[in-house]
Amino acid sequence: MPNAELEVRTYGGDAKPRVGFFTDTSLCIGCKACEVACKEWNHVPDSIQGFTGESYDNTIDLGADTWRHVAFVEQRKPLDIGDSAAALAQTAALNGLATETGLQTYQDGDGLRWLMASDVCKHCTHAACLEVCPTGALFRTEFGTVVVQEDVCNGCGYCVPACPFGVLDKREDDGRVWKCTLCYDRLKDDKEPACAQACPTNSIQFGELGDLRERADARLAQLQDAGLAEARLYGADPDDGVGGFGAFFLLLDEPEAYQLPPDPVDTTRDLPGIWASASAAAATLVGGLVAAVLWGRR
Repeated sequence: MPNAELEVRTYGGDAKPRVGFFTDTSLCIGCKACEVACKEWNHVPDSIQGFTGESYDNTIDLGADTWRHVAFVEQRKPLDIGDSAAALAQTAALNGLATETGLQTYQDGDGLRWLMASDVCKHCTHAACLEVCPTGALFRTEFGTVVVQEDVCNGCGYCVPACPFGVLDKREDDGRVWKCTLCYDRLKDDKEPACAQACPTNSIQFGELGDLRERADARLAQLQDAGLAEARLYGADPDDGVGGFGAFFLLLDEPEAYQLPPDPVDTTRDLPGIWASASAAAATLVGGLVAAVLWGRR
């Protein structure tokens, strides 16, 4: 994480170990305590958007008024009980039962399962939002997190399309951008973020990033040994397209199932190459024009 380390070093002796979140979705029960705690502590306005008709999710996605979003993903489970005629009839009956009655138990029922996950800003190592901000409203804290200063933000919105996760959004009533701060004010008082403190199952875990990655590796091995072959870490790799997340996840299915990009990339990563190519093309054009003028004078 060279960029993050470089920026945090600017704090000198005040720099702190990089902290973040490890969200273990296998422990999430969808209670939304994290959403409520985040709103209460940070005075985030109400954001009830109504049900989508596809799940029990009523906040839908992250935005200026939703800094924590608990996703409810309903999946139809394959019923592999053989190829005989009796088995086919049984499959049809179970599918009908699942459609009519829905889930019978938490997460796993008759042909359906719920995947629940509390999404949040990723506090990327290579944060495109920070790179494109023209006013310095977005900055890297001494804890390695990325924060918006609402009193500096001018509402230009450059950061909104720069984020590969669609996290940043402008608040309708004032036009400025708002997002998770990882409770920066609480960090400065040696307190854990409100969402992590409120989580009753320890699905949201807060700590130093290196410790969280070790803990996540152990948890992943435990789940895979238990037969959950699809379990995976998302955002824990410092060599990915954004240099690793400051808030990473353990998922029970592919990222797309949670409406997360499978291979996020820092949207400013290719800008130096683009500018170099443009400069080379401009130099070639100017050289051609000069040559044409000189040739025309002969």
